[in-house]
Amino acid sequence: MLRIIDARTGEPVVAAPVRRGPTRVEAHASGYGAGSLRILLFADLLVRALELGGTPVWALLSGERDQAELRAGARALGTHPFEDGRDLGAGAGVGQAQILHVVAEGGPAPDGVRVAVAPAQGAVPGGPGADRVSGEPDTDPAVLRLALLSRPRTEPLRLDEDALGEARDALARWRRAVADWARRPSRPVPEELRGRLRAAWEDDLDLPEVLRVLRWVEDAGAELPDGARFETYAYADRLLGLDLLRDVGASA
Repeated sequence: MLRIIDARTGEPVVAAPVRRGPTRVEAHASGYGAGSLRILLFADLLVRALELGGTPVWALLSGERDQAELRAGARALGTHPFEDGRDLGAGAGVGQAQILHVVAEGGPAPDGVRVAVAPAQGAVPGGPGADRVSGEPDTDPAVLRLALLSRPRTEPLRLDEDALGEARDALARWRRAVADWARRPSRPVPEELRGRLRAAWEDDLDLPEVLRVLRWVEDAGAELPDGARFETYAYADRLLGLDLLRDVGASA
């Protein structure tokens, strides 16, 4: 069961009190930049985690500036599509079990559970006036996605060349490994690993712990069959959205 820290109280709350009841995730982002993209990414991760737990989710984007650019950036990052939070109808909240507002740390203070995201700084591909996030030379949007989720959302993040280079190297290494493991007989995800992954992302979206589990699987050697490694990465990628299976079946 996903629990998230409510920035209003500092206490954990159940993200979906009624498991099968619809939940609204509203991202509050204005102005194109690393900080706003980080908000959109964590809103997407909330949506993915809730859906993996069987909760129907409705994702919205609210803000006043650069909304078209932010939507383009979100699409390039592989997020769920966001509806326009400014165009909510009169009955938009009817029957919803929970509303989760993903906001900048120290930003908007809407009623409901607030999921605060610390600032991110640094240049990001694209910008106001053009959909260039996926068009920059040699820029894989999943590299930016991995760099943005590699640190706890409560810690400030700087997107410099070191952070992007580390994400680029890890992504390339994992995709090569997954493609290699896919050539071996499939094995189920060990229950212990499945439990560790779910416990991590259901504990206030602890993405760095999810990544630590994947690094352990990468280094496990003979302790874990390659087919189980493959299925573990495929399972985790349902949350991470890094397209880790991209190179499966590609020519060596």
